[in-house]
Amino acid sequence: MSTKLSISRNIANELGIPLKDSKLFLDNFLLILKKESKVKKVKLSGFGTFYKHITPNRIGRNPKTLESYIIKPAKKLIFKASVKTKETLN
Repeated sequence: MSTKLSISRNIANELGIPLKDSKLFLDNFLLILKKESKVKKVKLSGFGTFYKHITPNRIGRNPKTLESYIIKPAKKLIFKASVKTKETLN
């Protein structure tokens, strides 16, 4: 599993920049993805697309008591890898 720190280290090593700068770069990139709330998708050519999806109301059930309740809608960020990324991984 990769963490933000390990990704930042890889960026710093690949680009030859200080770790502090690569952390700042990664944090700002993730912040931009979060802030793009008015846009339904963010496409990074050759890497993949981030989609925003709102799950509908649904019925949940406590398995122990079998009591039903309504699960409220939630916002989710879904990633779909591009063909190039899939080829690299496989």
